[in-house]
Amino acid sequence: MKYLSDYTEQAQTDLFDELGAFFAFTDKQFNEAKKEGVNYVLLGMGLIVPSQHAKDFVERLAVIQEQGIAQDIAENGKEAIIRRELFNHECFYINDICDCVGALKEYGYSYDDIYQVFNHILRTEEVY
Repeated sequence: MKYLSDYTEQAQTDLFDELGAFFAFTDKQFNEAKKEGVNYVLLGMGLIVPSQHAKDFVERLAVIQEQGIAQDIAENGKEAIIRRELFNHECFYINDICDCVGALKEYGYSYDDIYQVFNHILRTEEVY
């Protein structure tokens, strides 16, 4: 099964290339990637964008995320996505679904939605 990143990666890469965005975590990385005469802004977590493109970048990145989520839901369905994320976040090992709830917030899935799938899997499968 694909992950959300599988649906968004190419569009994000294209957006980065088009608008000149890049990640840099050190001055050396920034100096190697920057273009002379361009003013940059740091959007957080090492993400750097030319200042004239920052608003457009943020807006378009949000659209890419929304489209990726819609495609994920259409191809995989709610229960399969919840199942994937429960295992991805090792919820059965720690007996806590909070990380999964946070990861699926943008999908519109509630704590109760996730808890129902969690309990069903616990009752019907060997997860340890």
